[in-house]
Amino acid sequence: MKLFHAQASPFVRKVMVLIHETGQLDRVELVPGETTPLAANPELARANPVGKIPALMLEDGTTFANSPLICEYLDTTHDGPRMVPASGPERWEVLRMQAIADGLMDAAVLNRYEIMMRPAQLRWPEWSDGQMAKVDRVMDVFEASVQRSGATVDLATISMACACGYLDFRYAGRDWRSARPALADWYAGFSDRPSMRATVPPAG
Repeated sequence: MKLFHAQASPFVRKVMVLIHETGQLDRVELVPGETTPLAANPELARANPVGKIPALMLEDGTTFANSPLICEYLDTTHDGPRMVPASGPERWEVLRMQAIADGLMDAAVLNRYEIMMRPAQLRWPEWSDGQMAKVDRVMDVFEASVQRSGATVDLATISMACACGYLDFRYAGRDWRSARPALADWYAGFSDRPSMRATVPPAG
């Protein structure tokens, strides 16, 4: 399998953490997939017409785009504990929290594009404020959730940790910890997992 990959992407990191946690690193070839809305990566665009990462290409050429789909697929190709429960309320809770975490990452990434790529005279501060308000609301949900999840490792907690990590990476001056002590403590422990340490985005 080939994974179109860029270390800065929180969605790629989510897939990579799951790959590490499920012991599948030796089965996946990492292919550079850096791309922006203004400069599509040609090889990535051929594999995934939407032009987004991550994208997972199977041996027969079938390509899965979108990190939830990729994670669901990879969760069927290992023999360890499932990262997404197969059925029941637990399954829907994991998928619910993954979707909320993905929403945070969407908002944070979009705002990053707004700040870094849009010409200054065309930026819309109120739109940026709205995106970051989404981030704050989701982080409050995380604060309540980690008090229930404890030491659980599944696709929900992986997604939450990657969302927190992206804020530290791209919004280092934004203090999310002081008002959310349970989340701060939980993230300090989770981010020390080998899968998280191995996928830290590059500085700069």
